Amino acid sequence: MTMRASMSIWAVIAAALALLPFWPGAIDSYAFSFLFFVFIYAILSQAWNLIAGFGGQISLGNHAFFGLGAYATAILWSGNYLWGSLYESHPRIYYFDPVTMAIAGLVAALAAALVGWPLLSKLRGDYFALGTLGFGEIVKVLFVNGGDFTGGAFGIVAPSSTFDTLLPHYWTGLGLTVAVIIAIGLLMRSRYGLALIAVRDDEMAASANGIDTLKVKIAAFAGSAFISGVAGSLYTYYIFHVGPDSVFDLDWMLLPLMMTVVGGTGTLMGPVVGAFVMYAVFDLARIVVPDYHPVVSGLAIILAMLFLPKGLARIGFGLPGLVRRG
Repeated sequence: MTMRASMSIWAVIAAALALLPFWPGAIDSYAFSFLFFVFIYAILSQAWNLIAGFGGQISLGNHAFFGLGAYATAILWSGNYLWGSLYESHPRIYYFDPVTMAIAGLVAALAAALVGWPLLSKLRGDYFALGTLGFGEIVKVLFVNGGDFTGGAFGIVAPSSTFDTLLPHYWTGLGLTVAVIIAIGLLMRSRYGLALIAVRDDEMAASANGIDTLKVKIAAFAGSAFISGVAGSLYTYYIFHVGPDSVFDLDWMLLPLMMTVVGGTGTLMGPVVGAFVMYAVFDLARIVVPDYHPVVSGLAIILAMLFLPKGLARIGFGLPGLVRRG
């Protein structure tokens, strides 16, 4: 199948999802909220895939960047700091404010750049992974003990009176998912993308050919954090209460990691398909066998690793463009 045909089919799928809210009763259905969370996990999976799948650096700290983005949004939007009474007097103006969401991503990206420089310059492989995991736990402790600025162990409450329907969450989540896919697709076809792939495949050879490997890896790490921070911002607009135990939970790192692996690490559409399939498995298990859903979810992951070690991309899952690698 040609690239143009693949893009056309994916465009039709995106258009169908965008038009879904116009179907009678769709907004109030369970499927609507299900797809919203699929979008969040797809964004997070793409973020992890950028640094791990395309960059070859296994990060276990993306939940920290998700939480930083969530907190940045809550702090700005709650009206307690910086913007002051402006947010409190006009909360709807800043509902899904793109500037706030961009700031949330930039806060996470800046944190990643600051911590990535010492980690990526000194650590490789499992040691880098453990370093990022440690960073995530440090950030959580700092926010628990952050006093009034972070709300301590309770966290921060945003103005929930702005919520009327899940429709803006759905469309924003879909738009961000599509935007991230396009951005990463274009990035991996650029000179930087080629450099990132070269560093992943053979760092010493890439360095010998004039590539600044440290800058390439830090940029990928910061880009991954930016995407995670924006996902955290989107989640804040849904949950309205940001606390350290919720937004810094390890599930925000582990689930996207598993979804990416099941979908296809290092593929463009694998993380999206993995997010849909695995979240469907997790949610179905919670509904059908609530007492045993961790067992069912774990078994599904084990079976996927045994029979699809390269993820759903190995069989293509019947979807165009899924097996394209960087």
